[in-house]
Amino acid sequence: MLGGAGMLLAASPAQAADVSYATECIPPPISGLPPVQGTTQVQVTAPAEAKVGDTVEVVWKTVQAASKNPDMIDLEKDTVKPTGTLKVGGAATGTVQMEGPRQNPPIPKNSAMVLPEMKGTLKLEKAGEITLTPDAYSINVSKPLSTDTKCTPKAAVQPGATIKVTEGGGSTTGGTTTAGGTTSGSTAAGGTTSGSTASGGSTSGSTSGSTASGGSASGSASGSGGGSGQTDFPGKEVAVRFTCTSPGPADIGSKVTVNAKKSGGSYALTVKTAKGVMDSPADLPAGALKPSMDVALGGSDKGSVKVTGPANTEPLKLGKPVDLADMTGTYKPGASGKSTLSPGTLTIDVTLGGQKLSIPCKVKGSAAVSLELDTTAQEGGATGSAASGSGASGAAAGGTASGGGLAATGAEDTGTLRALGLVAGTAILLGGAVFTFTPWRRLRGTR
Repeated sequence: MLGGAGMLLAASPAQAADVSYATECIPPPISGLPPVQGTTQVQVTAPAEAKVGDTVEVVWKTVQAASKNPDMIDLEKDTVKPTGTLKVGGAATGTVQMEGPRQNPPIPKNSAMVLPEMKGTLKLEKAGEITLTPDAYSINVSKPLSTDTKCTPKAAVQPGATIKVTEGGGSTTGGTTTAGGTTSGSTAAGGTTSGSTASGGSTSGSTSGSTASGGSASGSASGSGGGSGQTDFPGKEVAVRFTCTSPGPADIGSKVTVNAKKSGGSYALTVKTAKGVMDSPADLPAGALKPSMDVALGGSDKGSVKVTGPANTEPLKLGKPVDLADMTGTYKPGASGKSTLSPGTLTIDVTLGGQKLSIPCKVKGSAAVSLELDTTAQEGGATGSAASGSGASGAAAGGTASGGGLAATGAEDTGTLRALGLVAGTAILLGGAVFTFTPWRRLRGTR
């Protein structure tokens, strides 16, 4: 069979050997899961002998994956696609890029991962013995999200095959073996992927031009809520930086405005964020991403008010800027006097297949005041004995929010409960799809 670079050969009897090596695999960022360890067993098949100038085919068969498919989700037929790298050594140096088809039987929960064979071609350009050694590889799963798990050796790996190359009229190029256009000596750190990668929000600082929040507002009030008959109170646009919990982006920035409209003794709040506040953590369908925020109360009042926005109306592409919809809620004052409203914790909820993953983004430092209101205490208002202090997102009992819910209670970071919730939600949504590996060393890692 003719190859682009010459005659594609398997002329001499093929020889194969199994190689086992310790592997560390990094789940996609959107999963929020820590690196995990496993053992990969690979069989490399290549001709035992060939001549200079020949192009040979090399086959990578994964005899045993580093782990079973976890007991969380069934993988559908033909959703798994592997890619990887073989190191070329001995008489020549370089790499061979390997790729397999998206082809697999259905893989039930808690059963062995079944990966299709990967193939690559190698043009031989110098006589001598050439070794082929398995290196990094990547596994792409197309459903329910397109995600990649990248795996790298954590110890020295033995060659999986050796080709004896004899002179045959081919030209030499100073001992470099050309393999799929890969530069001599280069090594793929995490394999290559032909599908989209769920980098899940690993981009930091995705909103250009945003500035760190902090400090006091240069004019804390846009209007006064008492005595003038005024009903609309536009807030001031303030710059805020957020630090998100994995799998969200490490750091995002946005301009935020809190507006209010008085109705009786309460206020209808509308919170606006700048366009492109964050990058999409994955390819998401319409209706999958929904924002909310805990507006922090200060001055005379204490606690926070929950505001929520509708889900995205258009599909979102991985890595593309996301415009969050306006978030609304109801503020019922719990104290009389001058009360301030500032941006607080922003939460991004991603829902797929009936399962929800929440990504909280806490204000970095302190946010400036966007709006000050002259308030009159209302029965059942925001202030109460459980208030944790000015500007905190931990609201006291009795606070009100849009849709009849309660204002948040307790600190911004609910510690173990939030961590467990994040891991559980992620596991149910993406467990098998991200090809996570056992044994589990820890429930959750740091970003």
